Amino acid sequence: MFVKSLPNILTVSNLFLGVLAIILAFRGDEFVDYAAITVIIGMLADGLDGRVARMLNAQSEFGKELDSLSDVITFGVAPAFIMYVVVLNDFNWLGIFITAIFPICGALRLARFNVQAGVPGYFIGLPITAAGGVLATLALYHQVFNAVMLAVSMLLLAFLMVSKVKYPNFKKVGIPKSAYWITPVIIAIVVVVAVEYPQQFPKIVFLPLAFYALYGIKKNVDFLVKKFRKRKNKEEESVPFE
Repeated sequence: MFVKSLPNILTVSNLFLGVLAIILAFRGDEFVDYAAITVIIGMLADGLDGRVARMLNAQSEFGKELDSLSDVITFGVAPAFIMYVVVLNDFNWLGIFITAIFPICGALRLARFNVQAGVPGYFIGLPITAAGGVLATLALYHQVFNAVMLAVSMLLLAFLMVSKVKYPNFKKVGIPKSAYWITPVIIAIVVVVAVEYPQQFPKIVFLPLAFYALYGIKKNVDFLVKKFRKRKNKEEESVPFE
């Protein structure tokens, strides 16, 4: 019974980490790094619950809905609050509006994912897990980028979640059963490194997450350019010779 419940335990752990990230964010600037790290660890738990469920043949509608609800908190509400504490509280009512937009778009993204059939091997729209990871770690660059740039980046991430941009889906990449023993070791290493280097670790994690978000934008731009060229060629071919 416990073994079959393991995926849901991981999902609830993800939810707990999201709540913890919110609490850490509101404890002050000195805890913001740890809040971002907590979101990153939540990403690990979120990546594992589905794989463990498939391995144990323990998938269920209950687990699917619980996962979505947990993701809204950990990767929607928590990163938005981190950004609000670091930057957006200076924007008054506008900052509150921008803070609310991000988890709302995340919830819409998850609702669409749950009811619509996707494209095999791809996500439609930036996954909330990746968007939340980018936002939580991006907030730590508030001394590098100005507040307006960070606010615009937050709105862009929110838009990408509800967009139809296709992103590669790595969640269903299989892991041999014989390799599952190393999972707790990897998580332990990540936690130790994060605790030892709380300021550097989340900033490093930001880079691959940001590249993933930008990848979808690039692919979409390439598609639109290709579509425009095809239309232009058709129009040129349809023009009669004088």
